[in-house]
Amino acid sequence: MNIVVREATLDDASLIAELTRAAWAGKVNVTSSGHRETAVLVAEHLRSGGGFVLLVDETPVGSVRWLPLDDDADVWEICRMGVLPDYRGQNISQHLLEAVIHHGLAVGIEEMRLAVRSDQPQLIDFYTAFEFELAEELEYSHANPLEPPPLVMRRLLDN
Repeated sequence: MNIVVREATLDDASLIAELTRAAWAGKVNVTSSGHRETAVLVAEHLRSGGGFVLLVDETPVGSVRWLPLDDDADVWEICRMGVLPDYRGQNISQHLLEAVIHHGLAVGIEEMRLAVRSDQPQLIDFYTAFEFELAEELEYSHANPLEPPPLVMRRLLDN
């Protein structure tokens, strides 16, 4: 299995929207906005922040995005990380998370945050392995108001 993570471009907006919807299907509560992901929103995220596409044997199977906080460009929120169902259980999503962390370190940001949905607490251990810590005092700026607030985790980066 040949795994490649490449930086997303605006030309990837439709692909990433499709990957997100497919990764969310049957996995994430139907009220999640990820089920209604559009290429327009993805393009906006890519212009404001960035993203990566995960390929296995040249087939796109996952993606992730990040956005700087509106009031602090040195803090990124990681969002919409997902892998297609047929590729889960192979520990390949870690390649997406590692790519964002390494990119953040390379450009000198101070902190990364991510949200753990209230219906997916099992992800806390996964993110803890990458040095993220629960930060109950923080709110996720992209939280869906139709759902319970997610748990926020943060990782401070040493630059």
